[in-house]
Parts: sequence; structure tokens; C-alpha cells
Amino acid sequence: MRQIFLDTETTGLYPAQGHRIIEIAAIEMINRRPTRNHFHVYLNPEREIDPAAQEVHGITYEFLQDKPLFESISAQLIEFVRDAELIIHNAPFDLGFLNAELGRIGLQPIASICGKITDTLKMAKDARPGQRNNLDALCKYFDIDNSKRTLHGALLDAELLAEVYMAMTRGQDSLLMDLSYTQQQEVQHVGSNTERNLKVLKASELELVAHNEYIHSLAKAGAKDW
Repeated sequence: MRQIFLDTETTGLYPAQGHRIIEIAAIEMINRRPTRNHFHVYLNPEREIDPAAQEVHGITYEFLQDKPLFESISAQLIEFVRDAELIIHNAPFDLGFLNAELGRIGLQPIASICGKITDTLKMAKDARPGQRNNLDALCKYFDIDNSKRTLHGALLDAELLAEVYMAMTRGQDSLLMDLSYTQQQEVQHVGSNTERNLKVLKASELELVAHNEYIHSLAKAGAKDW
């Protein structure tokens, strides 16, 4: 099972108003095990960043001047997320921006590329109704260290999201994996114990003689019926 934890930073809140993606990070996990494979890039949005957005992530337009355009990295991004389960916190927000960027260059929405999309914010709201379920709140709830998150950043947020997701699902799909592993261990344990404790006892000469005499008497007694 291949999963991609994705996060973006943007120039503002609304892609319909022309706001753009300025940072994308995606981290790969296979069979609930993180790999060293990840995708991370800063992008030139070709427009100014809203002051309120800049206060959240701290990324300036000046910093992005020499960064690539979305179109130039789109093929790499598509290949990285292809057929994987895409896991995003507040998925409608990031998907709206990703689809706007893809549509701007004539490509299909991200859902047509991925195998599945999971929104961890919806998962958290279902599990913790009425509670604060932003990433910071969930890190606190699951005792995950987010002390480095003084500002929002796509790469750090994707890493934290992966940890939060693992904590949220520890009793679900991980339980099946753990159960399967435990059953395999038990089978091996029982087999090894049986082999280790099994003793082969050889009959003595007297026992062999007595056995042969017993078999001979049975054959003699039953000769009339055979």
C-alpha cells in the first residue's frame, strides 16, 4: 500500500481569485513504513503574496523569484503521486489549488491521477466532534512534537501529518497488520515448541519380544475368521 502525505503553501486562500501555490511537499509511505522518498519544491507564483498568508508561512515573493513555475515541475509531481493514496489535512483546500494549477496548463484534476484521496481533517472531526482538529491540536492530542512548527511549511507539515495519521489509524488497518504478524509468530512458536519437546522412545528387547508374542496370539486366535 503506497501512501503520499501532501501539503501546500499558497499566496492566499482562494484559487478562484487567482491565488497560486508557492510550495508543495509530498512524503511517501509504503505499508505504513516511511521511505526516504519525497517530493519538495518552491514555486514562483508570478504574483504577490497576501500579507496575511505571508504571516502564516513566512515565504516572501522575493525568495520565490528564481524558483520554477508549476508547469515545469508538473510531470514530476504527477509521476510521484500516481496511483497512490493521497492523504491531506483539509483536502478541499489543497485540492482546489492543485486542480487550478493543473487546469491552467490543460491537465486533468489530481483525483484522476491518484488511486484514492483521504482527508484527515474529516477523519479527525468524525472521531473528535466539537474539538479543535487543526494540525497543532492533533499533534498535542497525540503527543507529537511540533515544537519546530513556528511557521507553516509544507515539508514539515507533511511530516507531522504522517505522524498524526499513523496515530489516528493505529487501531484500524495497523491492527490487521499486527494481528497477521502475531498469528505468524504464534504458528512459528507452536511449531518450534512441538519439535523441541517431542521425544522418541525406543522399545527395549523385552518389550519387542512381548509385542511379537502378543501379535502372534492375536493372529492364532483369529485364524478361523480370516
